[in-house]
Amino acid sequence: MSSATSFYDFEPADKKGSPYPLTTLEGKVVLVVNTASKCGFTPQFQGLEKLYQDLKAKYPEDFTIIGFPCNQFGSQDPGSNDDIQSFCQINYGVTFPVLGKLDVNGDKAAPVWTWMKEQQPGLLGLKRIKWNFEKFLISADGKVVGRWASLTKPESLEETIVKEIEKGKKEGTLASVKKGAEGEAEAEAKLA
Repeated sequence: MSSATSFYDFEPADKKGSPYPLTTLEGKVVLVVNTASKCGFTPQFQGLEKLYQDLKAKYPEDFTIIGFPCNQFGSQDPGSNDDIQSFCQINYGVTFPVLGKLDVNGDKAAPVWTWMKEQQPGLLGLKRIKWNFEKFLISADGKVVGRWASLTKPESLEETIVKEIEKGKKEGTLASVKKGAEGEAEAEAKLA
């Protein structure tokens, strides 16, 4: 899908194997993370959930996190999609969406991951994902605006994410701003 121009052009599989149209997230700032259940970075689920809860409280319609389980790095996510979901909920209380397991590198890499890597190469132009818990930030209009390595703690990204949400407000690309504008237009139409 090289014709894709936005993160929202993709439909990766959800935990049941059904298409998960990313268009449903249009207008939100999205933190995308490749996750694993048996990795040294797995405790980042705790930081991700805290970040998700804190920002959802302030910006309920304008932010989300999506986890994409991946077993490509040291076979550190070997379970089924159901096993992964249970692990995330029981051990870390994860409430943000965790989709179906996929590849982020190689010939079988999910198209959304290939696209994100092309849009925002890593250090020295590196296109491949180096390890679990690499993070991408997607703007409300579907552009890749940031990429961080596994060592970056999720909570350290809060300020950057808030700046992106505020930018989306100013540009009118956020879901809540669009919704407000639609409501105003409907109210004006009723008055006319």
